Amino acid sequence: MKHTLILWAVFLFVWGTGQAARAMDVKKIAPSFWWAGMKHSELQILLYGDGLASSDVTVSGEGVYLEEVVKQENPNYLLLYVDLSEAKAQTFHIQLKNGKKELQIPYELKARTRRGEDVKGFTSEDVLYLIMPDRFSNGNPENDVVKDMRETKLDRTDSFARHGGDLQGISNHLDYIADLGVTAIWLNPTQENDMEGGSYHGYAITDYYQIDRRFGSNEDFRDMVDKAHEKGLKVVMDMIFNHCGSENYLFKDKPSKEWFNFHSNYVQTSFKTASVMDIHASEYEKKIATDGWFTSVMPDFNQRNRHVARYLIQSSIWWIEYAGINGIRQDTHPYADFDFMSQWCKEVLEEYPYFNIVGETWLNSNVLVAYWQKDSKLAAPLNSNLPTVMDFPLQALMNQAFDEETGEWGGGLYKLYDYQTQDLVYANPMNLLIFLDNHDTSRFTRTDELAQNLKRYKQALVFLLTTRGIPQIYYGTEILMTGDKGKGDGDLRKDFLGGWPGDVRNCFEASGRTSLENEAFEFTRRLLNWRKGNSVIGKGTLKHYSICQGVYVYQREFNGKSVVVMMNGTDSPKELDLTPYREILPTDKARDVLTGKQVNLGGKLALEGRENLVLEF
Repeated sequence: MKHTLILWAVFLFVWGTGQAARAMDVKKIAPSFWWAGMKHSELQILLYGDGLASSDVTVSGEGVYLEEVVKQENPNYLLLYVDLSEAKAQTFHIQLKNGKKELQIPYELKARTRRGEDVKGFTSEDVLYLIMPDRFSNGNPENDVVKDMRETKLDRTDSFARHGGDLQGISNHLDYIADLGVTAIWLNPTQENDMEGGSYHGYAITDYYQIDRRFGSNEDFRDMVDKAHEKGLKVVMDMIFNHCGSENYLFKDKPSKEWFNFHSNYVQTSFKTASVMDIHASEYEKKIATDGWFTSVMPDFNQRNRHVARYLIQSSIWWIEYAGINGIRQDTHPYADFDFMSQWCKEVLEEYPYFNIVGETWLNSNVLVAYWQKDSKLAAPLNSNLPTVMDFPLQALMNQAFDEETGEWGGGLYKLYDYQTQDLVYANPMNLLIFLDNHDTSRFTRTDELAQNLKRYKQALVFLLTTRGIPQIYYGTEILMTGDKGKGDGDLRKDFLGGWPGDVRNCFEASGRTSLENEAFEFTRRLLNWRKGNSVIGKGTLKHYSICQGVYVYQREFNGKSVVVMMNGTDSPKELDLTPYREILPTDKARDVLTGKQVNLGGKLALEGRENLVLEF
C-alpha cells in the first residue's frame, strides 16, 4: 500500500509538472523579432499558447520597458506592450512565471540595415507587372505539396486548384521581366493561406508573418526581393487587412470575440462600399458594407479594436523592414475601418517617407475613387493618407474605347478625353494606378478574336503607357493571353506557358511564341523600355485637346522637353489640320518613337485608321 501511494505521488508530481509545462508552451510569438531605432517606439508582442494568461510577466533588457500586459477572454493569449525608445540592438528576455514553473523567452531586437528614407516606393516613373505566383512559373517542384498543410491537391487542369508556381519560378524569370522594360513587380498575396481548398489566390491569410511554404520560405522571399533590386526592379507586396482566412489561429482560437466584426458571427457584406461616402446613406448600409464579412471563410477584422490595429500595422512594417519591399497594394481598402486605415498609412509613411501604398478602390466613378486619395477635398476634414488609388473607372472605359468609333461628342477615345477632363476631382492624378486588366477582371484580350486585333492592342498600350498615372500590366498581357470573367476567375489566371517543365510551348522565349505574340511582345518591350527613365512621361504635365475628326491629341511636358501623342480613334484614314496644335508642336519635324521615322508636321497630317504617333521634341 505504501509503495502504491509513493507511485501515485510520483505520478501526480510528473503529471502536474507536465501540466505546468504545457501551460507555459508558447506556440506563436508575433512578431518573432523586431528592430531597435524605429520611429514608433512601442512594440506589441503577441504570445499564444495553452494557458499563458495565468502567467506573471516581467521583461529584462537594457532600455526595454514593459508598459502593459493585456489578457484577453481567451486564456491562451498574452499581449505585451513594450517601450523601446531607449533600447539598442540586443536580445532581451521575457520571463513568464506560473506557480513554480518559469519560462524565459529570448527576444531579438535587430540593428536596422537600412534607414527608412532609403526605402524607395514606386512612382509614376514606374510600370508595375502584376504576377499571380501560383500561375507564373514553378521553379521548385519540391514545394508543390506540403504534407502538413490542409490543401495538398495539385492539378493544373483544375482552375480552382493550386498549380505549383512559386517564388523560385519568379526569380528564375527576373531577366525576362527586366528585359521587358517594366520597373516593378506586384505579387498577389504570398503570405500563408493554409485553407482547405482554393488557396492558390492568396487572399485568405492564415499567418501574417509567414510566406506560404508552397511558394517558399521567408528567406526565399527576401532573397527574391534582393535579386529583383539587383536587376532594377522594385517589389510591391499584396496585403489584406479587411479580413483573414478562417483557418488563421487568430480566428480559430480567437483572443476574444471582439477581434472580429459582429462579435465574430458571420454576417455577409453588401459589397456596396459607396455607402461609406454617401451623404444620404443609412447607418445600417454603412455598417453592413464595412463590417460584413467578405465570405463565410474570410472573417472580417474589427480594426477598431486597438490590439487588432496594432497587430496589423506592425505586420506590414515588419515586411518592409525585413524584406525591403518598395510598396504595398492593400486589398479591399474601403471595406476596412476608415480611421484605422488612415492611421496605418500615416505610420508607414512616417517610418518610410518615400514608400508608396496603393489601395484597391473598386468603385464606379472618379468622384468615389478620389474620396480615398490622400488630401482629397471630397473627404475633408477626414484624410485617408492613402497616396495612390486604383483608377477602376478608367479601366472600364479603356475596355470600351478601343472597340468603338470615336466621335466628336461621344464614343471611343472621346470617353478617355472626357474622363480626364474631370481629373480636378483627384488630389494627385499622377498617383493613380491605371491598368487594362488584373486578376479580378476580364483580360483586355478577352477572346482569341480580340487577341488577333493588334491595332486595338497597340493603341491601348500607347495610351496606357503615355497618359498620366502609374501603369500596371498583368502578366501575359505582352503575349496576348486571354481570359473571360464570365468563365470564372480561373480563366483570368491561366498558367504562363513555359513556366512548367514539359509545357508544349515556352513563351518566355521568342522561339516559343507565335508570330502574332512576338509582334505584340516586341511592341510592348520597345514602348516600355522607351518609357523607362523617361522623365517627360514619368513626371510631366498632361495637356490635351478635345476630339477632332476622331483624333485624340495630347502632350506630356517636363523641363523643356515634350512628347506629343496622336491617336486616330476611327477605322478610317484622317487628314488632320495641325493649326490648333501649334502650341505643342515646336518644330516642323519630329521622330516617331513607334517606328523611328521622321514625321513632317509642316502642313496637314495624314493618319491611317487606328494609327498612333508618339512624337518626341
